[in-house]
Parts: sequence; C-alpha cells; structure tokens
Amino acid sequence: MDQEGVDPNFSATAAVAGDRAVVTVSGEVDMSTADAMFRAATKDDAAYATLDLRDVTFFDSAAIHALLQLAELYGERLRVLPSSQVRRVLEISGLSAQPWLVTDR
Repeated sequence: MDQEGVDPNFSATAAVAGDRAVVTVSGEVDMSTADAMFRAATKDDAAYATLDLRDVTFFDSAAIHALLQLAELYGERLRVLPSSQVRRVLEISGLSAQPWLVTDR
C-alpha cells in the first residue's frame, strides 16, 4: 500500500452493456481503494456484474471485504476474472472455490 494515499496506478472503470456492468480494475486494491472498486461495480444498478481484476497487482483484506459485499449483492450474477495475485490471495483466504470466481484462463 502506498503510505501517501491512493495508488496513482489504481483505476476502476465501469461500462454497462445491456444489463451487465463490466468493471475493469487495475493497480492496488486496498483500504484506500476498495470502496471505489465497490462503488464502480454498483453505481449503474446493473443486474449482472463482471469484475475484471486481471490488472490488479495487490489485493488486501479490505479488497476481499468489498468483493464479498459484491458477491452478496449480485449472488450468482457476479463473475470475477482474477490476476495471479488476486487468485493467490483468494486461495490463501479459502475463497478459491467460489462460484463467481472464473478459474479457466
């Protein structure tokens, strides 16, 4: 985590196509950015969400918390595309078998 605040490389952008929000996240997702990731995934009231985390370089417990909130909100309508770093954190956290986690690459 950048001790000076938000990672300057962090971004979370949403694009809505039909009833699906596709949120592309890059950089570090931590206590200073996790809420922005959550807000990007929920701001358009889409029925379905894909969270593209393939460009995420760091993912901490605040990020896991935001991800679990999204999983609760969307249920089976959520898909998460993890980076290798995110996949490893989810494995360590015991979340690697969640139905929303896309494991084929």
